[in-house]
Amino acid sequence: MKTKIFGKILIIAGLLVLMSFIGVTCNAQSPEDYAPVLYFEGEETCYPVDANYHIDNSDLKTLTIDDNQVAYLDNREGTPDDNGVIDHYKSQNYQSIVYYLEGDENGIPFIQYWMFYAFNAGEHNRHEGDWEMVEVVTPSSGEKWVAYSQHYSGQSATWNQVEKEGNHIKVYVARGSHANYLRSCSGKVGISSDIVGSNGKVYRVNEEYILKDITQESWYNGEFLWGEVDSVEDLALGRAGPLGPQYRVDMNGNYMKDGVTWGECVMPANNMLFLLEWFLYNFVLIFAIITAAMLALILFKIYRRHKKYGLGPRIVSMLYIDGFNLKSIGNILCITAIIIAIFGILNTWYVVSADINVEGVITTEKTDVLSIDGVNGVQITMPSVKGSIPAGAVVFPFYLIILVGLIFMILATIGVHLSRKLGYKYLFRGIRFIVVIAVLLLAIVLLGSFGDSGDGGIGEILNSISSSPMGGNHTLIISESLGENAVNGQANFSWGLGIGAILLLLSGIIFLIAGILEIIDNKTFFKPKIPTAKAKEPDGEPPTGPKEPPKEEKIPPKKE
Repeated sequence: MKTKIFGKILIIAGLLVLMSFIGVTCNAQSPEDYAPVLYFEGEETCYPVDANYHIDNSDLKTLTIDDNQVAYLDNREGTPDDNGVIDHYKSQNYQSIVYYLEGDENGIPFIQYWMFYAFNAGEHNRHEGDWEMVEVVTPSSGEKWVAYSQHYSGQSATWNQVEKEGNHIKVYVARGSHANYLRSCSGKVGISSDIVGSNGKVYRVNEEYILKDITQESWYNGEFLWGEVDSVEDLALGRAGPLGPQYRVDMNGNYMKDGVTWGECVMPANNMLFLLEWFLYNFVLIFAIITAAMLALILFKIYRRHKKYGLGPRIVSMLYIDGFNLKSIGNILCITAIIIAIFGILNTWYVVSADINVEGVITTEKTDVLSIDGVNGVQITMPSVKGSIPAGAVVFPFYLIILVGLIFMILATIGVHLSRKLGYKYLFRGIRFIVVIAVLLLAIVLLGSFGDSGDGGIGEILNSISSSPMGGNHTLIISESLGENAVNGQANFSWGLGIGAILLLLSGIIFLIAGILEIIDNKTFFKPKIPTAKAKEPDGEPPTGPKEPPKEEKIPPKKE
């Protein structure tokens, strides 16, 4: 009897042990658990591919930089200046692969997902080969979090902030640059100038791509650049291929393979920033809706004006030009201001230029490193011996807002019969133009808050510009020690308002003068259907109209 009981106890104990192993197995973290869902923009040309594509079609070469040999893979099918690599990649049939790297840093586990792209054709730069990464950090206690690579740095987010498909994190890949974003409307803030969307292909694990352990690849420990490089300048300007995942570092010098340290150093996501990015991404649509509503309101007002007063013989009141008088001069000035404003939109509003002369490294001609205008928004470039290299932009359609505003102002003058009312419309338009330039200068003044004047670098330049926003010059002395070598030279900066801002400011002043003249003259352009007591005729006399015949006095009949 005791033997049977003892046997049952052993069986139960065995089952408990087995169940514990099953539990461990079920709770074990698998690379597939969080494998990313990759959303590509509609015009993307390169997708995650077996890194052996690049190795199979490249030659391993070396470049001597400061007596050091730099090894790199040079794809035989093209250069950074053409689409040869892209065209060749598209003609091949290599498997789509996302590589995973499981790590543990200070007891905190993480999984990284590395994607290799045959070519980087981003707005920032062009180079052969491109490694990008996203990671999921899974601490034993506390909330999971993620970090996505973006150019030379990245962005982290809490588990609640990241969009997911089950536990699979959603990643929105920028066109060409393959920077990874948390939202499909991102890429509009900062200097990245990335084009992001969810209107292209979608890659899911075991469907469009498979996972492979990157540490098992023969090339994983190879210390070389994954793309052509011709000079030290290519390294500085992002025209060289990146180092592989084992050796790649961010702008702060952190190894990206150290998932927790790297992820904690990148910029954390912000919900308000998500909202701003959404607004910028959808600005044109939002603006179109607002414009349509305002247009409907203006047309309704014109209709009411037509029914009540009529629209007059010239319809648009700024066309009442009839001789040398204040109201005519005011209208002429208004038309002039509109023409000047249009030229102002098409020209540069603000510009910062630089020429660099560093002995034995780089000598450039004068280049616009920062320019702001109404058509292209904010453009940032880097000077190089090969010409200016785009370094980012914040594209915002200022021109659209100004042009629509001018059109609305013209429509709002339809049927206005009093020069005084017309004058107020001119005044308000002039004030708005002056405010635009004032806000621009205020933004330039605030540049100083982004740098430390004592750092001797970019902070010194920003403080110089902000302290004299209307214009100025500054020479930055460059003196650095790189090992046993010294780098000496200077960068000459100049800045100031562009011709576009000056024209807008002039247009605003002319609008103000035109408005004042119309208000002072206080005339009527045409006789309204329903005359008002305070209105005056075009010659300045009170309005006249058909007089009522005198009423006949009724005399009561005499009583007899």
